Amino acid sequence: MSERVLIVDDDPVQRRLVEAMVGKFGYTPVIAESGEQAVAMLTGSDRFDCVVLDLVMPDLDGMGVLTRLREAGISVPVIVQTAHGGIDNVVSAMRAGAVDFAVKPVGAERLQVSLKNAMDKSALEDELNRIKRGKSGTLTFKDIITRSGAMQAVLRTAEKAAASTIAVLIEGESGVGKELIARAIHGSGDRRARPFIAVNCGAIPENLVESILFGHEKGAFTGATERHIGKFIEATGGTLFLDEVGELPAAAQVKLLRAIQEGEVEPVGARKPVKVDVRLVSATNRNLIADVKTGRFREDLFYRLHVFPISVPPLRARAEDIPDLTRHFLARFAAEEGKRIRAVSADALALLANHRWPGNVRQLENAVFRAVVLTEGDIIGVEEFPQVAAQVANPSVTTVPDTPPQALVEVPQYVDIGPATAPGMLPPGAATGTLGVLDSEGEVRALEEIEADAIRFAIAHYRGQMSEVARRLRIGRSTLYRKLEFLGLGDKDGSNHDEPADAR
Repeated sequence: MSERVLIVDDDPVQRRLVEAMVGKFGYTPVIAESGEQAVAMLTGSDRFDCVVLDLVMPDLDGMGVLTRLREAGISVPVIVQTAHGGIDNVVSAMRAGAVDFAVKPVGAERLQVSLKNAMDKSALEDELNRIKRGKSGTLTFKDIITRSGAMQAVLRTAEKAAASTIAVLIEGESGVGKELIARAIHGSGDRRARPFIAVNCGAIPENLVESILFGHEKGAFTGATERHIGKFIEATGGTLFLDEVGELPAAAQVKLLRAIQEGEVEPVGARKPVKVDVRLVSATNRNLIADVKTGRFREDLFYRLHVFPISVPPLRARAEDIPDLTRHFLARFAAEEGKRIRAVSADALALLANHRWPGNVRQLENAVFRAVVLTEGDIIGVEEFPQVAAQVANPSVTTVPDTPPQALVEVPQYVDIGPATAPGMLPPGAATGTLGVLDSEGEVRALEEIEADAIRFAIAHYRGQMSEVARRLRIGRSTLYRKLEFLGLGDKDGSNHDEPADAR
């Protein structure tokens, strides 16, 4: 999915002009015909990467839009344009929060440079601010990058938990971002000014679990040369995050249960318990219900932790997040490595979208880091992802957690085809950004059917612009029309487009 640019202008001719240029640059243009409509879109659930804003409009003008965005705390980069290019307008717009200024009619090269600079600067600033908020414990749900409807539903649920002190159990595969959600819960709640203490229960030696969690007194055991307060006491007043809580040994589970029930811990070697006040957030990649049935995990502790469960979907179930996450990691690693990398190529993004990512977001992060180190140019291409390319080209049979045995396949069941601009013209299933490779009986569909669906989607996505459809499908226009006629799509999808007859 390309970056989305909101074009705000009351002049339909200017809107179409800028829309055509933005689309030609590889971005996704979205139109707002007034300032009020733009504010409603920007403050709603839609996400935009940049705004091209006309300053002179009836009702709410460009300066009014900038003021509304500043009041709402929205930091999207804004490029203002007007036919009246006085220095006073420039100064006022920049003071109001605009990142660049252009005089109508703006040239294509000027607009392209402005958009690129605005988005690059915004991505780097966002990443730096996100890192700062993460270290200060003030990370919020707005810092979590997602366009996925499933993930947004998860975040809405987590926001409700943040407003309470209820015990939360975050479930999901390794690498999906469970700790990030835990930090957002802490950063969005009343305890955000207090400590956020994270403990990886699976990384603690079994003989040190109680000491690290609950503390110990000096001389309590061999090697205890000084007093240690423990993570529970350290987190008092704030949030204690127990990652991989399912890995706790049985003895520690008993003491953890008592700490939750009584609100107190007993350090090793202490004469009396110590009162604690912590917000408990736990996470696991295990099936704790199955562990309870086998006796590996205490049932009473499970129900103490499983008060407010949040299940995080794997990355393969939210492939629409891959482009944004890739750009997010690129901005960070390029800055850390001191490289001037402009973007990830469309082919590379398509490759990443077609991978199943068994290691989820963490694996994607590592892949982008490796690509940044490997690249010698200013654009990351397919060749910078050799391991991903090899796995996509030669998929092997893998077991996907929480799926029945009959769901195991040797090829991806769905291929990502991006967002649609005209849902009514799409093949079944394409509205969600996927093109079905298997039919309802689990058999591979005929290549002719898949090709027809792909062409139909491309025509809808590019709004009948057949030259663009042919270019994106990497075929000649004459070949495209032959395929339309052969597949029986000519009258339905191919012949009623907006291109002039002499362009055919």
